[in-house]
Amino acid sequence: MNPGPERVAVAMKGLLVGGLLPALLFGVAGLLQKVASRAGIGSGPYLLCIGVGVLLVGGLVTLGGGPVREVSLRSVLASGAMGMAWALGTWGVILGIARYGVPLARLAPLYNMNTLVVVVLALAVFGEFRDLAVGKLLAGTALIMVGGVLVANA
Repeated sequence: MNPGPERVAVAMKGLLVGGLLPALLFGVAGLLQKVASRAGIGSGPYLLCIGVGVLLVGGLVTLGGGPVREVSLRSVLASGAMGMAWALGTWGVILGIARYGVPLARLAPLYNMNTLVVVVLALAVFGEFRDLAVGKLLAGTALIMVGGVLVANA
């Protein structure tokens, strides 16, 4: 059964807003990591400055009148844990750049293989395998892995 045109349009908007836009923003963020490192910032102040940026965006989005949902202890803990995992990963990237001198162009494909971690966890935790074409998923996974290794060894 084919989905209706409205459902396809909503799905496309979701892919653009939730996929393409973040890819562009994360790409710019990766570039700014190198800019900050070259400017001589330490890893602690770097993470604090990022936190200020996140706080500002979060405040604007919260005050901007978007959908209001309840905040539960579980949602706060999950959000805080996500922030900690993201901050520790970001710390690893800045250390790779600043302390070990690894070019950003070699690091980015490796840390962006996080896609594979998310896919495996989403399949296991949320049972999303029911909604995916497994053959395409495996082919895409192989391409991501090969591409990451090739670029990291360039």
